[in-house]
Amino acid sequence: MTTVEQAVLVSRDAAHLVHPLHNPSAHSGARVWVGGEGAYLVDADGNRFIDCLSGLWNNTAGNGRTELADAAARQMRQMGFASGYIGSSNPRAIELAERLAAITYPDINHFYLTSGGGEATDSNIKLARYYWKLKGKPEKTKVISRIWGYHGVTFAGMCATGIAPYWEMFKPLIPGFVHIPSPYPYLYEAPAGAASQGIAAADELEKKILEEGPDTVALFIAEPVQGAGGVLVPQDDYFPRIREICDKYEVLLVSDEVITGFGRTGRMFGLEHWGVKPDLIQFAKAITSGYFPLGGIGISDEIASVMNESGSPWMHAYTYSSHPVGCAVALAMLDIIEQEDFVGQAKEKGKRLLVKLKEALADHPNVGDVRGLGLMCGVEFVKDKPSKTMFEASEAIGPKIHAATVERGMFSRVRGDAYCIAPPIVTDEDTLDRIPQILAEAVNSVLG
Repeated sequence: MTTVEQAVLVSRDAAHLVHPLHNPSAHSGARVWVGGEGAYLVDADGNRFIDCLSGLWNNTAGNGRTELADAAARQMRQMGFASGYIGSSNPRAIELAERLAAITYPDINHFYLTSGGGEATDSNIKLARYYWKLKGKPEKTKVISRIWGYHGVTFAGMCATGIAPYWEMFKPLIPGFVHIPSPYPYLYEAPAGAASQGIAAADELEKKILEEGPDTVALFIAEPVQGAGGVLVPQDDYFPRIREICDKYEVLLVSDEVITGFGRTGRMFGLEHWGVKPDLIQFAKAITSGYFPLGGIGISDEIASVMNESGSPWMHAYTYSSHPVGCAVALAMLDIIEQEDFVGQAKEKGKRLLVKLKEALADHPNVGDVRGLGLMCGVEFVKDKPSKTMFEASEAIGPKIHAATVERGMFSRVRGDAYCIAPPIVTDEDTLDRIPQILAEAVNSVLG
């Protein structure tokens, strides 16, 4: 229930703030968050909500972690900011790069730091183009990504993102960005005679590379598990085949670990599930649990060697790259991740959550799919289960179900009619068990 205080805050907000995905009518019933504790958010009315998406997938340690606040305060008192441009560095950035080298993929030992995931996407695209120029292949500039992939909404990031509503207001897209179908196990239809659904979905990449011309393709960028696209977990044979194709045609494989990095899927990084090593990675979100805007890219030894031996500078720069406060918070967060075994927690809690979701929802006639990996789950609603017929967008089933969960004390996000679930890794089991209960109640209230 909304109080006068909350209504006044929303009115003041509307007078001056422009929000991500800005839409004044959709924002009229907004919650104003004033506090948080662990896996819960508190609004201006004093109501507590389960933070079912960890903010925006990022707050894996939950709210109220004094270790992170203290790390920021200590660094701010010592030195609030210093440039990270060539010719300058700081101890926290050096320490963070060393820590990252110890926990990422074996060949990823060099790091460029950004303020978030979108900047990381742009950084990898620019680095890949630079790399291929140094290798004497300047025509290799194109970017291949996937439908339902999300890589941010900076201009290049938006072009890589495979969710069409992000494009329409800003077309034309930058030339040289193309998309292939997602492996999407629930909906991808493999052609007759395919070895498997996963192999067929991976072979979409080979088809596109050949269509565009192998000498023109710089990189393929993919999330190990597609998050904002609806929590799409690939088939086990998908990424090993992707790696083979990238090697065959000299295409860099970029793993977008912005959501999947730092334990979310039950491994420290997502492609570890399938024993696949990328050429480049990008990360953000959980590296600071959202307490400070920080992201970055991880660069393979081979690519770093080519850069270092070129004799020419990489003309790419952000003011806040290697921000000492952000790096201090990230170091404290890595301590939490390791000391509290976030990888193990996500693995075990994720198994429990997925079982409970299936028990509560899988038999409902409008629940088409319940899926997940680690502490990252999705529930997809359909009009007709046997035929997988979707609801019309105008019916707004997903938003209605989300609104019904908010009424019951749980806040998340939907992609169309897919409800996304990724609570903080620190979420206790009682709260985890409430998530399927609340969602089932919401579904029954909307769909019967």
